Amino acid sequence: MRFAKGHGTENDFVILPDPEGELDLTEADVRLLCDRRAGIGGDGILRVVRTRALGETLAPSARTAERTGWFMDYRNADGSIAEMCGNGVRVFARYLRHAGLVDADRFEVGTRDGAKPVVIEANGDVTVDMGRVERLGTSSAELADRKVHGIRISVGNPHLACEIAAPVAEVDLTGSPVLDPDAFPEGANVEVYNEVGPGLLEMRVHERGAGETRSCGTGIVATAAAATPPGEGATWRVRVLGGECTVFLDADGARLRGPAVIIAEGDTTLVS
Repeated sequence: MRFAKGHGTENDFVILPDPEGELDLTEADVRLLCDRRAGIGGDGILRVVRTRALGETLAPSARTAERTGWFMDYRNADGSIAEMCGNGVRVFARYLRHAGLVDADRFEVGTRDGAKPVVIEANGDVTVDMGRVERLGTSSAELADRKVHGIRISVGNPHLACEIAAPVAEVDLTGSPVLDPDAFPEGANVEVYNEVGPGLLEMRVHERGAGETRSCGTGIVATAAAATPPGEGATWRVRVLGGECTVFLDADGARLRGPAVIIAEGDTTLVS
């Protein structure tokens, strides 16, 4: 079967075109494809399927996805299903244009968090409307070398965004954070960040189902939201290990802008 490989600020994905929804993608398939030694390698899988061929019942929060032409079936590297992926949506949109599946600069992508409007910018960046961001109170996480405190944020998926006094490079994110199971019954992405200049945040992230990644689009948005006083708007540049994105926050929600590139295409026999 065909595949492509793409990344958004080095958050990388294996892209599987499956327009008619014929692929029975198992957790084992996903883990093998994402394996960086035995497979193609990636932080997750983007299955490209026509929304009408999806063959699954969408949750009420995702019903707006039914009006879209293409659905992003996103899987974490461990095979688990995720609600949303900000970098993934940008890479998915770039692939749709690259493969000639859409020919407009503005369109919507279906996700398990609903329809996400995207814009292909003139400079090649992709902007995705992430919708409303919810602040859900505070919580904490035990990392390998410290306890961190932060704000619970929902960007369609759960986050704990933690401002720290130390440089983010000093934090040990090798182990899975220990979270409050009452606050995060399904786990969460954990971000550590600090403000390193006017309008500039520096962030690292441990992603649920993937470990530390070079970037996380929803985590970038969650970090920007945590750094913004409630009820206020802001524009933040967020620097991650893999590059930099911009977040625009206002009364309507959040928009995420950054690069998205397709780096390879080929055939694989790893999935039957």
